[in-house]
Amino acid sequence: METFPTYIIKSFKHDGHLHRMWLENWRVPERLLHHGHREQGMYVLINSQTKIVEADGKEWVSRIPGVSFFVPGEWFNIVALMEEQGIRYYCNIASPPYVNGRVITYIDYDLDVIRLPAGDIHVVDQEEYERHKQMYHYSAIVDTKVKQGLHDLLARVRGGEPPFQDDLVNMYYQKWLERRSEG
Repeated sequence: METFPTYIIKSFKHDGHLHRMWLENWRVPERLLHHGHREQGMYVLINSQTKIVEADGKEWVSRIPGVSFFVPGEWFNIVALMEEQGIRYYCNIASPPYVNGRVITYIDYDLDVIRLPAGDIHVVDQEEYERHKQMYHYSAIVDTKVKQGLHDLLARVRGGEPPFQDDLVNMYYQKWLERRSEG
């Protein structure tokens, strides 16, 4: 039986304070990854009904299953939310992931890209990015990396490049469900 080890995902703000934590995420074993995902060294994680802790200590449980994608070296990460009407991709412009043991951390830079099931694409939270850019004193290097991350992410979304492939999101989720039902 294939094991899906559990990971914690921690999101921080630029000044180092905790933004949000997802406490139980199951990593898809490398052997089960699509070759395009494996070639990019992606971390693919499933969460369903996981406890989420906010910076202020508020706790809640996710209602919608998600498949998260972290690509080493890229200034974004992607969560495919498996909703009734189809998969909604919620993408964070963020520092590249840092993995230490079974903890994945990143800095959230507020800008988000949402791709709806029908294919509509929206860039959101631009005002929040500009406000935090001033408040946290983002360097010119960080600002350039964030803007390049947004550009690269939009190119992937528009081109239907990995991981924006609903069939693979569904396949990962089904493999995880099968494994859960086995044990």
